[in-house]
Amino acid sequence: LHVVHWNAEKYSSFVEAARQSDGLAVMAVFLKGKRALFTNFDPSCLLPKSLDYWTYFGSLTVPPLLESVIWIVLREPISVCSEQLAQFRSLLSTAEDEVACCLLRNYRPPQPLKGREVRRN
Repeated sequence: LHVVHWNAEKYSSFVEAARQSDGLAVMAVFLKGKRALFTNFDPSCLLPKSLDYWTYFGSLTVPPLLESVIWIVLREPISVCSEQLAQFRSLLSTAEDEVACCLLRNYRPPQPLKGREVRRN
């Protein structure tokens, strides 16, 4: 799961931020196969107990694969069962001026580091 952020005080839109080398920050967390309760949804439930992470400069996961992302990948996964994952996959996503679509297949296969430095906290 990854959540995309941009500085709205610096950039007026996602599109503008994505075109800048410092435009986006993405927080990613791994999911593992256990059921987790989400009542009165609080976004902090998407964070694991440990906030240890890896970070690197990379790209968007969808075309045009712009190199404008500071990735923050949390090392500890959070729990989610197959039913919850199916519900999550039924959510819709939309970009500016685009029709809403399912979140399926919005990922990119692992890529070579190509000289990128991966750091950890």
